[in-house]
Amino acid sequence: MIRPDSNLAGERSGSLIGTSVPRPRARQFVAGRGRYTDDLRVPGTLHAAFLRSPYAHARLEALDCEAARDLPGVVAVFDGAAIGGVCRAWTTKFATLPSHRSVPQPPLVVDCALWQGQPVAAVIAESRALAEDAVNLVGAEWRELEPVADPDAAARPAHAPLHAELSSNIAFEHSISAGDPESAFSIADRIIRRRLLFSRHTGVPLEARSILADFDPSLRRLTVYQSTQVPHQMRAIYAELLGLSEADVRVVVPDVGGGFGVKLHLYDDEITVVAASMLLGRPVKFVSDRLEAFVSDIHARGHAVDAAIAVKADGTVLGFEVDDIVEIGAYSVYPRTSVGEALHAIMMTGAPYAAGALRARVRAVFQNKAMVGSYRGVGQPIGCGITEHLIDAAAMELGIDPAEMRRRNFRRPGIDPPRTPGGVVAGDLSHHACLVRLLELMEYDRLRAEQVSARNAGRHLGIGISAFLEMSAPDTGLYGAAGVKVACYDGCTLRLEPSGTVTCITSAVDQGQGSDTGIMQLVADTLGVPFAHVRLLAGDTAVTPVGGGTWASRGLVMGGEAALLAAIALRDRLLDIAAALLKVNRDDLVLSESSVREKNGGRSMDFAELGGMMHFRQHLLPPGPDASPMVTAHAVPKSPYLVANGIQASLVDLDPDSGFVKPIRHWVVEDCGRIINPMLVDEQLRGGVVQGLGAALFEECRYDERGQLQTATLADYLVPMAADMPDIIVDHVHTPVAGTLLGGKGVGEAGTIGAAAAFVNAVNDALRPHGAAITEMPCTPERILRALRRAP
Repeated sequence: MIRPDSNLAGERSGSLIGTSVPRPRARQFVAGRGRYTDDLRVPGTLHAAFLRSPYAHARLEALDCEAARDLPGVVAVFDGAAIGGVCRAWTTKFATLPSHRSVPQPPLVVDCALWQGQPVAAVIAESRALAEDAVNLVGAEWRELEPVADPDAAARPAHAPLHAELSSNIAFEHSISAGDPESAFSIADRIIRRRLLFSRHTGVPLEARSILADFDPSLRRLTVYQSTQVPHQMRAIYAELLGLSEADVRVVVPDVGGGFGVKLHLYDDEITVVAASMLLGRPVKFVSDRLEAFVSDIHARGHAVDAAIAVKADGTVLGFEVDDIVEIGAYSVYPRTSVGEALHAIMMTGAPYAAGALRARVRAVFQNKAMVGSYRGVGQPIGCGITEHLIDAAAMELGIDPAEMRRRNFRRPGIDPPRTPGGVVAGDLSHHACLVRLLELMEYDRLRAEQVSARNAGRHLGIGISAFLEMSAPDTGLYGAAGVKVACYDGCTLRLEPSGTVTCITSAVDQGQGSDTGIMQLVADTLGVPFAHVRLLAGDTAVTPVGGGTWASRGLVMGGEAALLAAIALRDRLLDIAAALLKVNRDDLVLSESSVREKNGGRSMDFAELGGMMHFRQHLLPPGPDASPMVTAHAVPKSPYLVANGIQASLVDLDPDSGFVKPIRHWVVEDCGRIINPMLVDEQLRGGVVQGLGAALFEECRYDERGQLQTATLADYLVPMAADMPDIIVDHVHTPVAGTLLGGKGVGEAGTIGAAAAFVNAVNDALRPHGAAITEMPCTPERILRALRRAP
């Protein structure tokens, strides 16, 4: 195994590794000079708008498009049959999940609409305004059908199936029985049971989904400009569903204004735009507006959980029990399925703790609602929320301080089995060290004393803690074994330019995380060049090496590993060439200040000289060493997941008269291994915490009994604003990953995974003197007041 040497580990003076280098493009974005998909101008571009179903479940009796076609400026109106002639329906399947059931999904409604907002017809016009006007002229006759809206009812065997091809609404069912649950629950001194509800929510990126498809019929070549996290995945999908060779499909990703998993999936409206470009032979653009986004973007969460914990009187946790019904919408989202949310929720239950027993069942049910997909954390916030609610409930029942309850039960590396009951290979977890540091940061004892004083004065403070794991950078077996065309590795090409600068071409795609900055730091540090001498290119499948893109906190973990491999290969090549030219031993040379130098301070060759020879004067180079100025390397993960961990805590102030909760402070102590850029890591953690707190406080995709979305605007669906958020204090424990160059683990989802659980525990801590508890997210004032009214 390659181990980090002192050069890479940032141990030498002046190393870029471990340094908070500002993002080089931050000034450009702040100045409004970003270049997003909607900023692109391609000659002859047409614009798409969609007629969408107003019903959650309805049969399309007739569709009249003639008035829309006759409107000046309208080029075409396509229905499901027309688009279906170019784009075949898709069926989501995982070879590794044989119990997963799905049905073909068409790009546009053909016979029956299955959720409010499903696209029915596409109008293509010379402008977006004209296309939207024409949509209003499309006549549709519907026969409304009874919707499948309630997940508990949908899960019952007697309920009529949403899809006639299937015998029930259960898309996926999975159980875990680890350890000896029967024994654990039979010998327990206490068993605490809870019914926990987690509402649906969605990602709301600042830049909505957008796509510009340009098909050249003379060459039968397709170029797609798209705001996506996964250019190579989308290239494979478009080729497969549209009957093209992958070599004839190019996906280009301009700047992306946030992804969070929303831009990770195939959307029916987006592939319809591509099909329309093929039918018309002209570029077609579509930009989802915010109203469309709420009914068409993937949703997440949506769990109804019956959970229990078995404990001894001394606080020892013996086991967990979970029965979870999770909503997935009308179809299982393509190509990754909607069941990752379900699997992760039960896999991660109890994961930080030494309890050896877990009995869990999850059922994913079809409904007449928007599909559920891989949103930041993908079920892990649910597993964390279940676990940490039960740990706090047990601590209260037994009269044990919540921090002490966790300390007694954390997993102990080298003592407890390396695999959790849920099947996660946990590795070297550092929860004990994280807890010690957290309590120091919080001044925990002083804060508890302050809480008592505040309560005596009529102020209701609450303190909540949550421990979490984050599974990042999965290996190639996750999708490869499932027969799904999603890459789990990444690649990097480095080219030494004649000027002595370095061009870095990476398969990693940045949506604001700053992974591009971290990759540039790694390259600059390894080659001994100034940070400003590295130029980075990404997001173009015609240029970049094949790679997985950005998801599961893998952008810098895998993209950085590939960049390090490429940088080491280029470093070795330059050393070999310089050693031959200078006629010295290779081991007597080092790379620094954009040159190859003798260690004793003697002769040197700068990179511009070497680059000029490698590009234009190869006759001057010695025979033997590879003299190409370009190297490419790929990094393939060697573990099922890289598992990060940490602790979070919240301090809140609750008003029992109004039900309003004000976050005051939030703490995170996190272990993601070796940190490349502390500023970027802390930004990711704070951003993740804000999304987690948004889920705990405000965010909810609320449907009525007819499957109509009630929170379909930003006036109804609340997101956290700066004034709503507390100070977020971040610190770290460092446990490098063995067997990798980078020594790091993912961090992008950690804040989201643990934040809501800590916040809800803090709310319940504030409610405890009133004998009340909240068991439903988000913790709206209405729900808090209802909990207070129910209290004895």
